[in-house]
Amino acid sequence: MSTTKPPTVKIGPAIDAKLYTEFCRIAKENGQSQRFLLEKAIEHYIQFVAPSQRTVRPEVMAHFRRSTNKNRELHRLLAR
Repeated sequence: MSTTKPPTVKIGPAIDAKLYTEFCRIAKENGQSQRFLLEKAIEHYIQFVAPSQRTVRPEVMAHFRRSTNKNRELHRLLAR
């Protein structure tokens, strides 16, 4: 049985000092490493937050824009 670890990438982003302090405090309180907590935060963002940013499919928006353009005069008349 192989116990090789997945490849890793070293990053070094500059973040807000207060945010970093809070992040370190939470990791310590929970007995977790900063790396573990950061990986979990990134996983959460990728799984739950990023998909919600794309809730309207591009083809739906394209249809909406075509419909709006097609009915622009009607919308103008109805607005009066």
